[in-house]
Amino acid sequence: MNTIYLDHAASTPVHPEVMETMLRVMKDHYGNASSVHAFGRAAKRLVNESREQIALLAGCRTDELVFTGGGTESDNLALFGAAKANRHRGRHIITTQVEHHAVLHACRQLEKEGFELTHLPVDKYGIVHPEQVEEAIRPDTILVSVMYANNEVGTIQPIREIAEVTAARGVLFHVDAVQAFGKLPIDTSKLAVDLMSFSAHKINGPQGVGALYIRQGTPLDPLFFGGLQERKRRAGTENIAGMAGFAAAASLASRQLPVLGEQDELMRLTLLQALQLHVGAENYHLNGHPEAGYRLPHIVNISFPACDTETMLMNLDLEGIAAASGSACSSGSLEPSHVLAAMNLPQIFLRSAIRFSFGLGNTREELEKTAEKIGTILNRLRNRR
Repeated sequence: MNTIYLDHAASTPVHPEVMETMLRVMKDHYGNASSVHAFGRAAKRLVNESREQIALLAGCRTDELVFTGGGTESDNLALFGAAKANRHRGRHIITTQVEHHAVLHACRQLEKEGFELTHLPVDKYGIVHPEQVEEAIRPDTILVSVMYANNEVGTIQPIREIAEVTAARGVLFHVDAVQAFGKLPIDTSKLAVDLMSFSAHKINGPQGVGALYIRQGTPLDPLFFGGLQERKRRAGTENIAGMAGFAAAASLASRQLPVLGEQDELMRLTLLQALQLHVGAENYHLNGHPEAGYRLPHIVNISFPACDTETMLMNLDLEGIAAASGSACSSGSLEPSHVLAAMNLPQIFLRSAIRFSFGLGNTREELEKTAEKIGTILNRLRNRR
């Protein structure tokens, strides 16, 4: 059976050039970057070169970029590190109802440790507005955390405008850019953002490596102890092959950014047109922002009211098509998406939402086939009733 992978928002296939880079590093560079001998110095050079390439895509200085074990660790380092380093100034933190669980669960833990949380609501497209942030800031607010682009519906937040609000009020601003990095042009040097999280495996790099942008002068306590790596911000022997792979993926993304955006829009249009043909526009609902420029083109969240999420995912999987719900799994059953719930969608849309996300290796023919299979699945379910 030919399989179709449409879950790139969860993780992407490693690009062949990235794989070659990592294999070469694992074969030729096995020294510890903290060692003073030639093997260690060679490893250290690789770490520095990798940092330079990623900093170029992020628009920051190399000394403002700290390598981590992935997007979740980057979010945790930003939130716990900033909160604890600034608790003498206050204990109030602002975030949104649609953040990734790496942020929401970290905030929940901070709440247990005595910090106060405000979760801002979003509109029907999943957008939080700058004036909401302005109104929520208090004299004891020390940190605001808002994601750049949502991992479930692709909605892009007005980060520049929110950053202007936080900067004017002297509040630290963290942005989870894990889904946006490599998909949108990001220049931290022109944004009043203090902390920004990135991950390699969303841009055809390896799993298990990420980075955190820390604007120069931003107070931050480390999470790990035991070494002086990453300017004392992140102790632990460097994942040299992973860093080199991340750098190679970032370099590829930088060169292909405009072209990939156009390709993703075309793929999106192909899927939606095929759904109109095989399913009928009246039988599905598009979740998120409908306009280009306000969403990531490679993430398409669609509800099929005639079929619940679990049933559709199971049937797609039997057809060799991998998609996702974006929902949390608890005790073997899917819980409704907290993102779609925050957007106040009707229950029938909440319980029938599927996320399709595409990228490297996908073709328009695959998306047309997916739409055709969805039509077949829905017809089969109707005939059973």
